[in-house]
Amino acid sequence: MSRFLSNATNRIDAKGRVSVPSAFRSVLAQRNVQELYCFQDFVFPAISVGGPDLLERFERQIAAEDPFSPDANEMSLLIHGGGVFMKLDAEGRLMVTDFIRGFTGISDEVTFVGRADHFQLWQPQAFVAAQAQARGERKLAGKRS
Repeated sequence: MSRFLSNATNRIDAKGRVSVPSAFRSVLAQRNVQELYCFQDFVFPAISVGGPDLLERFERQIAAEDPFSPDANEMSLLIHGGGVFMKLDAEGRLMVTDFIRGFTGISDEVTFVGRADHFQLWQPQAFVAAQAQARGERKLAGKRS
């Protein structure tokens, strides 16, 4: 099964576009993803990116709740109010919009981070810091890997 794995940092060009790593484009092609669902991550200062199936998964969770419950309302606020659809151009580039820049602090480079069924867009130094913190917390908890 195809998964988004590893990470790579690419430079944003003068027109505000960044090349999505070829390994990530291959996964998108294998999954026949034409339109990307992008949302502001719930925990990290990152944009999470996947296919329409990612949005559908969240919408199934909302549908399982009472539509007037605080949980359903909060989830909708996050996935609908904090999400957009985007497309790659013919060369596999993504436009780094104000939606992305404002939430992540990305300026001239983007770190692409694989998260199995989706990937994320990070400001490079923020990713390094978050990964180091996660590694340190696992080490303190006595957990391996």
